[in-house]
Amino acid sequence: MNRSIRMKTLPLSILFSLQALLLLAQTPLSKIEKDSLSSISLDEVLLMGIRAKDDTPVTYTNVTRQDLAARNLGQDIPILLNYLPGVVTTSDAGTGIGYTGIRVRGSDATRVNVTINGIPYNDAESQGTFWVNLPDFASSVEAIQLQRGVGTSTNGSAAFGASLNIETDAVQDEAYASLATSIGSFNTIKNTLKFSSGTLNEGVTISGRLSQINSDGYVDRAASNLDAYYLQGTFKDENTLLKALVFGGQEITYQSWYGLDPATLKANRRYNPAGEIYDNVGNRIAFYDNQVDDYSQEHYQFHWNERLNLNWNLALGFNYTHGSGFYEEYNDLWYNQNISFGENTSFEYLQLTPFQVGESIIRNSENITQKWLDNDYYVLTFGLNFEKKETRLNFGALLSRYIGAHFGKLIWGETIGEVSPNHQFYFNEGTKTEGSFFAKITQNFSQSLSGFLDLQIRAIDYKVMGQIAGPSSFSVSDSFLFFNPKGGFTYTLTPGQKLYVSYAKVQREPNRTDYENGAPKPEKLNDFELGWRIKTPKIQAQTNVYWMAYKDQLVLTGALDEVGAPIRQNVGKSRRIGVEVELKMNLHSQWLWQPNIALSSNQNLDFYFERNGILENLGKTQLAYSPNIVAGSALMFVPSTRFQIGLLSKFVGKQYMGNIDSENSILASYFVNDLNAVYSWQPNKWIKEIQWSLVVNNLLNKQYESNGYFYTFNDTWSVPDQVTTIEGTGYYPQAGINFITGVMLRF
Repeated sequence: MNRSIRMKTLPLSILFSLQALLLLAQTPLSKIEKDSLSSISLDEVLLMGIRAKDDTPVTYTNVTRQDLAARNLGQDIPILLNYLPGVVTTSDAGTGIGYTGIRVRGSDATRVNVTINGIPYNDAESQGTFWVNLPDFASSVEAIQLQRGVGTSTNGSAAFGASLNIETDAVQDEAYASLATSIGSFNTIKNTLKFSSGTLNEGVTISGRLSQINSDGYVDRAASNLDAYYLQGTFKDENTLLKALVFGGQEITYQSWYGLDPATLKANRRYNPAGEIYDNVGNRIAFYDNQVDDYSQEHYQFHWNERLNLNWNLALGFNYTHGSGFYEEYNDLWYNQNISFGENTSFEYLQLTPFQVGESIIRNSENITQKWLDNDYYVLTFGLNFEKKETRLNFGALLSRYIGAHFGKLIWGETIGEVSPNHQFYFNEGTKTEGSFFAKITQNFSQSLSGFLDLQIRAIDYKVMGQIAGPSSFSVSDSFLFFNPKGGFTYTLTPGQKLYVSYAKVQREPNRTDYENGAPKPEKLNDFELGWRIKTPKIQAQTNVYWMAYKDQLVLTGALDEVGAPIRQNVGKSRRIGVEVELKMNLHSQWLWQPNIALSSNQNLDFYFERNGILENLGKTQLAYSPNIVAGSALMFVPSTRFQIGLLSKFVGKQYMGNIDSENSILASYFVNDLNAVYSWQPNKWIKEIQWSLVVNNLLNKQYESNGYFYTFNDTWSVPDQVTTIEGTGYYPQAGINFITGVMLRF
């Protein structure tokens, strides 16, 4: 289908969807009882303050444990959420296992706020989320809510594209044990053991999970060796729930974040340049076998949920997270001197003293380095909730402290002279302290109209002192005080239809990489949302329009730094305008269809760029990594309670990997389809359930790239007294048709 036809047919599809909404929305609902604190489970109390409800004027989608279960065979949470509206996912290894990422409304993972039981999961310094550190975490998830846009106030960095709050396993009253095993393409294998003691004497429950995932990856040597654990102890009575959780993971992944240039992509799309070793005339002779990322992360959480009376409840949370690990790299001398022109083989970079051998002075050496991160994160959260008749109040507070040490070790060198073992060639330490408080009120003015007001204040102090690799000194001392107000109205048209309108202003701080690459300013966003929610026996639907106006947005430039972190830069004014439609329709007693589509315009409004030595005002340009069309569909056939099969489809329109509208920076559109089948039965009293699952990814074997990078540099040496801007790109290829199948036994 050519572009002009596609652009004409998509608006028509939206029109037909809206007409279907108008017709089906007339179906009356039986009277819906209002929530009250006395009917809310103590598990839900934990997230009441940050999770949106049906009368909250924000745009959100809920995902349940059951929604995840059919596809939960080893891939990371971003991949399992791939079919939600406005969501684009990426995978370095090409299979959804290992390093994966998520973008929502064009905003990357550093601007998607993620919480686990109300505790921020985004790394405090980079603001990213690294799902590889929590393998198979979906097996311990009770529910997920994705709020698109700013959403409601939450804990941690402000949401600039979305917030994702995750609730882990609820208390299981009955004892069980389950064993799940899955195997698939690229030597993928996952084993998961789960158990629960059920409720013991005095209301105590113990449950847990052990997981192991191994995969070679689609990309050469993009292997993942992942181990994870989850242990939960609870005490519960009528008014009190105490939860103690210990969970974490150990990941060893061969590096696959280098991507491929266009020529290599065409010649061998599975090639991985990581770990290349050359002889002294430029012949590649081997790959370093330990070019890996090796990191472990442990989380300790304690939660106290208390129902104080029929109207008030309290939630307290404590968290300690420790992370430690490194990525190891072989630094090849010939490659550095002839291809990359990097510095990481020089003695200056390694902080070594040159020495003389005969008449030669040795200033460079092939070497192997480890770059370490060792960090600690302490969090205290507080929530107080009130509900009576027409009023709901939510108060929340957070206090956190992050300490992160970054350092490099030289573990081998070919010609380095006398050097102490594990010579340290840089060290710096970052500390980040945050305090925040929010107050929310939802007030019913009548049976039809309710108002929502949400006021948040955040205070951040961020400091870094020391050296970064180079070596060069690196220091940051910055403090911020942000006031983030939000508010809106919800109007009930019928018991099954609600209209909402909201406004949110939010500000957020730069991340560590931003400081390393310049003098960044904080970002500001004004978000306007208008939406319509429908819930009838035949259809559940939501359609919304949004206008997100940014100032000093830290946009992705498309380039990566030497450790693979995306480089961002402040731009003057920019905006995202869009419409999103999602439906859940019972087409027939055995057929269910869940389509969604997001259409958007994402623009820099006054972008400047220096080309060939001349600063140009490019005016309006497309924001990087922001496709104008993202659509998803899940068509399910459910002939019985035992069996279901579904076709899941995803279309992502073309996107620019930079902000200068260069044709070289285009990441082509792609349309992929997955097949998902589940069959379950109850064989006998000893085995309560057996479930077989199958996922065939990329059913039509589409060759595509879901991510990439774009960079420019100025050539000042080819032609004397002339500057020529050179553009370059890299791509991350995704796997063709592949499968994962598994069996789960529940005892």
